[in-house]
Amino acid sequence: MSHLIYISGGCRSGKSSYAQKLAESHSGKRAYLATCPPIDREMEQRISLHQQQRTDREWVTIEAPLDLADAVEQASHCDILLIDCLTLWINNLIYEAEKQGNLLTEQMISEQCTELVNVCRKGKQTIIFVTNELGMGLVPADSVSRHYRDCLGRCNQTIASFADEATFMVSGIPLTLKGV
Repeated sequence: MSHLIYISGGCRSGKSSYAQKLAESHSGKRAYLATCPPIDREMEQRISLHQQQRTDREWVTIEAPLDLADAVEQASHCDILLIDCLTLWINNLIYEAEKQGNLLTEQMISEQCTELVNVCRKGKQTIIFVTNELGMGLVPADSVSRHYRDCLGRCNQTIASFADEATFMVSGIPLTLKGV
């Protein structure tokens, strides 16, 4: 059964670099499951920077803005998977549902996260999930932002509940919440 590691924190807390170093500390084939679509020039630059940080480090990159479960199955030949990040995955799911006139509920998000974990558990990999913690600030002023915050919160709770290890990043410092 796969070993699941959950890493959360605020923006620029050091989550991604910590997760990458952790992944690179393991031997074996590594896959980076990228959820970020290049929606504008600034995001393209961020993606490029992330890719450069993995250059010459034997990473396979799989673009997975919507179907993470399928991406995990595509990477079944790898020993370590880094999913970066759940925050954008939930954003993408909500956006796609709204384009089709649907509304994703917290329950639906929880079910998709449970399905993802079930797919992850089929293998014998180390799988690292990166996500943002959004629920520590002001209550958003509009219903769309509150809905997004609530759905991401449900995603984070679901994935963290199944994780073998959980870490919270603050100012580049990892705080162990669960496991090791």
